[in-house]
Amino acid sequence: MTDVASQGPAASEADRAVLTNRQGHPIYDNQNQRTVGSRGPATLENYQFLEKISHFDRERIPERVVHARGATAFGVFVADGTVGDEPIAKYTRAKLFSEKGKETEVALRFSTVAGGRDSSEAARDPRGFAVKFYTEDGNWDLVGNNLGVFFIRDAIKFPDFIHSQKPDPVTFERQVANRVFDFWSQSPEALHMMTLVLSPRGLPASYRTMQGFGVNTYKWVNAAGETKLVKYHWLPKQGVKSWTEADAAVAQGQELGVHTKDLYAAIERGDHPSWDLHVQLMDDHDHPELDFDPLDDTKVWPENEFPLRKVGTMTLNRTPQDFFTESEQIAFGTGVLVDGLDFSDDKMLVGRTFSYSDTQRYRVGPNYLQLPVNQPKGAKVATNQRDGAMAYGVDLGPGQNPHVNYEPSILGGLREAEYPTHDEQGPEINGRLTRKRIERTDDYTQAGQRYLLSEQWEKDDLVANLIANLSQCDRPIQERMMWHLFMVEDELGQRVGDGLGISADDVRGMPPLQTQTLTEAELQRAANLGKNGPRDVSGLTMTHCVPNEHVVLAK
Repeated sequence: MTDVASQGPAASEADRAVLTNRQGHPIYDNQNQRTVGSRGPATLENYQFLEKISHFDRERIPERVVHARGATAFGVFVADGTVGDEPIAKYTRAKLFSEKGKETEVALRFSTVAGGRDSSEAARDPRGFAVKFYTEDGNWDLVGNNLGVFFIRDAIKFPDFIHSQKPDPVTFERQVANRVFDFWSQSPEALHMMTLVLSPRGLPASYRTMQGFGVNTYKWVNAAGETKLVKYHWLPKQGVKSWTEADAAVAQGQELGVHTKDLYAAIERGDHPSWDLHVQLMDDHDHPELDFDPLDDTKVWPENEFPLRKVGTMTLNRTPQDFFTESEQIAFGTGVLVDGLDFSDDKMLVGRTFSYSDTQRYRVGPNYLQLPVNQPKGAKVATNQRDGAMAYGVDLGPGQNPHVNYEPSILGGLREAEYPTHDEQGPEINGRLTRKRIERTDDYTQAGQRYLLSEQWEKDDLVANLIANLSQCDRPIQERMMWHLFMVEDELGQRVGDGLGISADDVRGMPPLQTQTLTEAELQRAANLGKNGPRDVSGLTMTHCVPNEHVVLAK
């Protein structure tokens, strides 16, 4: 960030702006309260002091429950006008992608997940990667993480998962291993994400050198109403670089906000970070030929079958002018989509779509979308919403009768927009109301493939972190986790088991969890626990196979 000392010579006394209060009253004494005599009691009508101190008392809004620690930067997205080597209009009618060279302003907020607003950015954690596109059709928020999957596949488990990662409610001890692995041991869908977050990928060396993902499955819709399932990938032009636990400890000992400082310093010196946006596309149906459900956010789509196709590039070129108004108050939501982009039936996405916007209404206020950083820049806002705490203005449209805040009306009120080119889209869905897991869970295959396709230093770090954390856990949690790890991959189970003194023989007789319904192949793997041999990953290209450079800080 720009040094205050570099702002040039101070203005003359006469040229400096005069301090006022929010009523516009000039403040002629900002050093002393109004008192009876210089040593007497303060007076109750001390308006300037009361305004100043009462505002100070309210300077902090509630921090985010998750992603509280973060930093925002601003820039531009430039579209290719194509998806790979095909015209993009074949797949989506979204205008921001439509033309080669088309520019859209963006804001990108990076964050950690579990820690508080002033926590360390060098802590092991997924990183938030939330992009706000200020498009001509209004805002689009692509809200994701630096890791391509998540810990759970149904949003109803989100409060439980976050509680397991947050401080102990009695002692307030941070991320107690016994609590974390207690949850994971009973939620094997988390294993794929666990192999990432406990590897160096869970400790990016910089916000500038990490990938970004939409994580959830979305849809693209073209002008004819034809749909494709889509996943979003951001690939950093700076390459992917990570730390080990020891490296992160060195960084944390020097600076808690190490990533924010690094990001802002790079932008200020003109080293503007860039990411290419790629997508994976899949026909819009349930794909029974796959061994996973394409709407399952604990899974990735094999890139050798569903290749990445580039659609544009984002470059960050500006830091916030004020951190609170442009970073702390910026608000994202997975439901913020523009025409040509749509939701899938991903159970996690549906829950996030309610939760994200709802938490902003609580945290910032019901009129959070009127704040400049959250307002659309390329589209005019005209609503019939009025009042509420901290109303910033009235969303009047051109020529709108201010007396009419309802619709329909023939008295000069707002009208509905033109109908989109096609409204019905996607496959027909038939089913009865129920509370059931998806049929294709397969919690072990991709976790095992992920381990086998990791670089050796990533494998070694993952194993060391699993041993260090599980060593702090109760024996029943250790045993259940060892059963899962052998189900994932023999080598992973063997290496962690050697560190804990638990073998496959010790846990082979354990039954599956009551919440699990294993396939015949999985039951056979459990019966042969520790003796299944390595999975076949020949020809497989997984998300996160991008080379990962080790930035060494620890001697």
